[in-house]
Amino acid sequence: MSRIEEHPVLTFRKGRKVTFRFNGQEIKGYEGESVAAALHAAGVRKLHESEVKHRPRGLFCAIGNCSSCLMRVDGRDNVRICVEPLREGMTVEEQNRKAVMDPERFPRAGELRKQEEAVTDVLVIGGGPAGMNAALEAAAHGLKVIILERNARMGGQLSKQTHKFFGSEKAKAGTRGFVIAEELMAEIEKNPQIRVWHDTTALGYFRDGTVMAERDGQIVSVKAGANIVATGAFEKNLVFPGNDLPGIYGAGAVQTLMNMEGVVPGKTVVMVGAGNIGLIVSYQLLQAGVRVAAVVEAAPRFGGYEVHANKLRRANVPILTSHTIKYAYGGDRLEGVVLTALDSSFRPVPGTEKGLKCDVVCMAVGLSPLSEFFFQAGCEMKFIPELGGYVPKLDEDRRTSVKGLYAAGDASGIEEATSAQLTGRIAALAASADLTEVPDLESRMKDYKEQLLQLRSGPLGGKILSGDRKLREKGGVDYEK
Repeated sequence: MSRIEEHPVLTFRKGRKVTFRFNGQEIKGYEGESVAAALHAAGVRKLHESEVKHRPRGLFCAIGNCSSCLMRVDGRDNVRICVEPLREGMTVEEQNRKAVMDPERFPRAGELRKQEEAVTDVLVIGGGPAGMNAALEAAAHGLKVIILERNARMGGQLSKQTHKFFGSEKAKAGTRGFVIAEELMAEIEKNPQIRVWHDTTALGYFRDGTVMAERDGQIVSVKAGANIVATGAFEKNLVFPGNDLPGIYGAGAVQTLMNMEGVVPGKTVVMVGAGNIGLIVSYQLLQAGVRVAAVVEAAPRFGGYEVHANKLRRANVPILTSHTIKYAYGGDRLEGVVLTALDSSFRPVPGTEKGLKCDVVCMAVGLSPLSEFFFQAGCEMKFIPELGGYVPKLDEDRRTSVKGLYAAGDASGIEEATSAQLTGRIAALAASADLTEVPDLESRMKDYKEQLLQLRSGPLGGKILSGDRKLREKGGVDYEK
């Protein structure tokens, strides 16, 4: 079975059973789950073909960031089925040709649909850990808040996490990530100062501070006194022959399928990357009943916490350091990989190749910030490898170089979820202070920053602190408006 029937931590709430058609074949699924999850549960891995070479394509990110899952749904082209909820009677087809523009969804200039306008004190773009905390912080100071969330549900990466978090009691240490997400969502739901616009895609940031979004089939313009960008990040991949085969996923996609949809990605997994994400997701795969054949790491030692590595060792999962994938092979889906050892200069060592049969490769090789809004706004940007790529220059309170624009979470530098929550609080506190009087400003800001520094002072925080110092250095801006 592809669906998880029993889990040591999670209970999956399923909608009513529905029927839909895929390429003319009748398939059963559950209302409200993603179309991609329903297809995976039915054993479908190939979703479409590349336009030129007709190579098979499958799910990769599962959060709507990439084009790997574009399909034709009910006559509409280019639908991202990883975030499209399943409904009774849907028709889903492979899209192995150029897409046809839908004039109802993408009208020509001069034929735009009716526009709506909204005004608020604070606009938060993104409903993940950073965005939810930013909204609650701003609302605590009497400000009206709108959250733009492109999915049907908030939570971001928190909703996928089944492990208990480290840190202080204030940072909810000892609480599982999905529980933290549920608690934050409950707080937001009962807060009259906050409106959440689900299924809303932020389209663009204009120089006057207006944000354009698509909501309920209409274009909406939002004008706010402060805009907090908390758009998160997207998965990186490695370059090797066969890295585009169906069955090769980002770690976040595996977590989405497994921990949110209750669907296993496959039977046997090779994990690439032994940082915290790679180690944690490997253990989550074991909890879901999936075999982890190996964890592969290019560096000479794993980069995650020892406690996570020890869980895998006790389960007899080998952690192969100084190794990488030489190539992957298969037909319409992944069938296996060939690994190779690496020398001290990260070059393949001839004669060390060995094959592993698997139907899933999970990529936990890092994230890149989703920074498009900062570029659109004309922020000063710097390329900081330690923070994942291009990020906006920030002051110590997370103000960008553009007045009224603030940054929080992975969009401004890759960290973990607890840090994202704190940066959301700091950004919103700064925005609140710029819009209204905050009596306890200094003490609250000091508290959040001390918590953040404590998190970053751990064994893995040196890279973040180094990147943060580079970000604040004068000069050396890689990209300017």
